[in-house]
Amino acid sequence: MLTREQLNEIKELQEVCENEGGFELKLNFEMLANRVENKTEDFFHYEDGQLVGFLGSYGFGNKVELCGMVHPEYRRRGIFSRLLEMGLEEAQNQNIETILLNAPTDSKTAKEFLNTIPCTFTVAEYQMKWQKTELTEDAAVTLRPSVSTDDREAEIQLEVSGFGFSEEEARMHHQTIRDNSGDQRLIIEANGKTAGKMRVSEKNGEAWIYGFAIFPELRGKGIGRKALTKVVINADQKGLPIFLEVEAKNAHALGLYESCGFRSYHSQDYYQYLK
Repeated sequence: MLTREQLNEIKELQEVCENEGGFELKLNFEMLANRVENKTEDFFHYEDGQLVGFLGSYGFGNKVELCGMVHPEYRRRGIFSRLLEMGLEEAQNQNIETILLNAPTDSKTAKEFLNTIPCTFTVAEYQMKWQKTELTEDAAVTLRPSVSTDDREAEIQLEVSGFGFSEEEARMHHQTIRDNSGDQRLIIEANGKTAGKMRVSEKNGEAWIYGFAIFPELRGKGIGRKALTKVVINADQKGLPIFLEVEAKNAHALGLYESCGFRSYHSQDYYQYLK
């Protein structure tokens, strides 16, 4: 588990790197703040008592994402290479099948480094923010908390069909969310039947939407848009800015979000490490 001091050191280093580079790093502080004991997921490099290098490992089933940074004044000294080596070794010790390296699209130093290691671009992920748009709720679609065993099974199957998880990975990912996340897990119903799911996090004065998926046979019927509309209206009534993330390869989802008033403001690129 990370201490409060370590979390503050990471935030301070993140601020320095982002201000210098003009980009945003995806360090997922919710996961950092909920690390479990006896598991190595974070790697640090200090110089004279100051944190100047950090790499975080974020597991999702049998996939892990690595994201890190080095203080601008300490770059080109091999610090990030050593941190990455430790992160890769730990992932391989855990027999992780897929290792993804996460870098801000606008980071030139990250792209230069990635050109030196065996990896290939896989997908871009866009962060989007809702812009005030007139939306109308539809009573045909409802949202309710996920509470039953059947609800949990539906969530797992939606992870498989919506995000490409194997069933084992989906169960591991779902258990991690249940154990370590305070997000609202919502079931989407249409005509009284389970149609999809999403998670909503309301923290630090912001609302974030995650894990939004509709069963394949029910897509294209407007269910997703109606469900998203309900969540957006609810968060807007609370006075919260609303954010979400979507992969660029999912053109349908991107169009859905844009039709509800979301606009992209930042993107992250993912590269698969070639073992």
